[in-house]
Amino acid sequence: MRTRTILAAIAFFTLALAADLPTIEPKDLVAELQAKAARPALIHVGFPVMYRGKHIPHSVYAGPASKDEGLDALKTAVAKLPHDREIVVYCGCCPMDRCPNLRPAVALLKQMGFSNVKVLNLPTNFKADWLDHGYPFEEGSAAK
Repeated sequence: MRTRTILAAIAFFTLALAADLPTIEPKDLVAELQAKAARPALIHVGFPVMYRGKHIPHSVYAGPASKDEGLDALKTAVAKLPHDREIVVYCGCCPMDRCPNLRPAVALLKQMGFSNVKVLNLPTNFKADWLDHGYPFEEGSAAK
């Protein structure tokens, strides 16, 4: 019950922030991943079938942030990260402006005190905006 209350509060506050999601473009993320500098923490906050199909290499599966279990998994995934670490969350299930998972994920991370959270800008979906551009991916996983 407490998690549902938190979800409702997150949803309320994220509606106001919907247009202000901090984003990173796919080409810029690819450049960061290829650089010798520290990589951002990549977290997939979408549905398991998508992650098991194809996902960004080195990304961690947290599960859909629109569900209590996904938010709990997201908390676990970032528990040991420094609060100033760059974190990039992505889903790609649908057009970004309608994704049920991104805003709750960003809101939770900010509520937890993470200061460098970004959303991978996938305006259409993961296939059109990542895979069709030839960006790197991995297939399959032991995701839930």
